[in-house]
Amino acid sequence: MTRTARCAGRPLLVVLAAAITALLGLAGACAWPPVSSSPRTSAPAPRPTPTSASPLPPGPAAFGSVADCPRPQSGFDCDFQRRFAAVDRYLANRPGMVAVVVHDRQTGAVWRNDDADTPIWTASTIKLAMAVDLFERDRAGAIQLSADDRDLIHAMLHNSDDNAADTLWFRYAGSDHMAFNRDFAQLGMTSLRPQRGFSDFYPYWGFQQCTANDLLRLIDHVLDDMPRGLRDHIVGELRTVAPDQQWGVWDAGPAAQPGNKDGWSLEQGGWVMNTVGFAGPAERYTVAVMNSLRGQGGYDEGRATDSHVAQLLFGGRF
Repeated sequence: MTRTARCAGRPLLVVLAAAITALLGLAGACAWPPVSSSPRTSAPAPRPTPTSASPLPPGPAAFGSVADCPRPQSGFDCDFQRRFAAVDRYLANRPGMVAVVVHDRQTGAVWRNDDADTPIWTASTIKLAMAVDLFERDRAGAIQLSADDRDLIHAMLHNSDDNAADTLWFRYAGSDHMAFNRDFAQLGMTSLRPQRGFSDFYPYWGFQQCTANDLLRLIDHVLDDMPRGLRDHIVGELRTVAPDQQWGVWDAGPAAQPGNKDGWSLEQGGWVMNTVGFAGPAERYTVAVMNSLRGQGGYDEGRATDSHVAQLLFGGRF
């Protein structure tokens, strides 16, 4: 989503080291064994092609000694721990503020950086929440989606169509305009807040703020809580987005079989570039990245940041 700026108003002993080295020589890897995932029963979606010009990062062996596990409290294996440290180092020199959260849906482990609970403009990532809410209201019998409505939902997810989002918002926000916002917390977006003073119609989908934690809970809701048919439909949509949506989580690489919903806009305070989605076998890993540039960069810098974070997290992993 793109629009113009808004007018109104982020020390161990040597012997120990030798012993560890000897043990590692026997083990040849971190203490965590590889974990397998059962494949989904649905037909595999086409594998996407990453569009970023940046090269994928090296595989696990290139991230340093296997003894270097810098984030043991994360609950992730050593390879991921090194990747998280690499993300922190990378973001220290990137413009603006970047919030990152990663969830292993198989083990329950979650890693987040210090900004993951900072409110940021949602931009078009909220369209995923709108789609989920509409499907769930339709299933519950609260509304009856027409063929036209379903085409508009597809347009929102496939190429982030703003006009489609407007039509659906005005059609299904209810007489008090609060129908969507009342439901969003049930989708995991407990910190999401509509912002006043930016539009005559309040609340409006285009003027809301949430956190990276909110977006992660949203994609987890899709994968873990929705009925299989709806879940698989949304997964398929996110795996087949239009070319201008193929960045951010998408750049985890084709081996990761990623899917994402991106959002970008020029807000009060500068550009925001956000991405939320999944990667890995059976959508094992969910991830949200929210980038508030704060006047220190624009679309290109934000897109590059989000995509490289995905590359650091998942490139060469699968």
